[in-house]
Amino acid sequence: MTDHDFLAERFEAYRGHLRAVAYRMLGSVAEAEDAVQEAWLRLSRSDTAEVENLGGWLTTVVGRVCLDVLRARRSRGEEPLESWRPAPDTGPDPAHGALLADSVGLALLVVLDTLAPAERLAFVLHDLFGVPFAEIAGILGRSPAAARQLASRARRRVRGVRAPEADLARQREVVDAFLAAARDGDFDGLLAVLDPDVVARTEQGVNSGAARVAAGAAAFAHLARVARPVLVDGATGLAVFADGRPERVLAFTFVSGRIAAIDIITAPTRLADLSVEEV
Repeated sequence: MTDHDFLAERFEAYRGHLRAVAYRMLGSVAEAEDAVQEAWLRLSRSDTAEVENLGGWLTTVVGRVCLDVLRARRSRGEEPLESWRPAPDTGPDPAHGALLADSVGLALLVVLDTLAPAERLAFVLHDLFGVPFAEIAGILGRSPAAARQLASRARRRVRGVRAPEADLARQREVVDAFLAAARDGDFDGLLAVLDPDVVARTEQGVNSGAARVAAGAAAFAHLARVARPVLVDGATGLAVFADGRPERVLAFTFVSGRIAAIDIITAPTRLADLSVEEV
């Protein structure tokens, strides 16, 4: 076995962990994969002979890559919502499944997307993955005390996550209003049912803010006209069917009578994992 093959084998042992870190940092399967790939490229170009904890070294690299992505995303503003279209099949997403198993599930992703990049990194690395504040401080270029303060601030916001709406009748009212507004291209109608900090996620990326999400949804009125209300894993959602099978599913998180998150699922492998029932 060559040195390169040995290094690649060691890297593969950490890939699942790195992907989970990157997904929680970025909320995007595609961007998480890119961050992990960048970590491999940096590893392959580095002399790690003296590195005692390769897992910690790789986590630090992924953290820095993700921090750069979050800062760039914030500085340029969110891109227009380019959802409601087929996305590449990324295969099963264990990181996504693990995140949904967290105590606050999708609500956690919603609030993570509202955190400043440094807050998000400090919280995700320390609270979710147990990275010491001394290492987080090195990534952020701040003191351990400052890193601890950032994580504490983020933790308070996470604890304040509002409980998702569980009333199916109320969910259906909101979805019907969203669908009617999307079909008509009614921007104001969409704003009325979207939380101001709503987050929309596809396999390709993340968009946030009611105005941007409403503008994206209104632009796809032709697809909204063929979408139908369904139950997605027991909650009210929308689906577009082809040959009797869902080819596009919108899963919603409802908070205080509004839509707080939209997960737009198009990859066949992910669709196959959903329970979609017509209503």
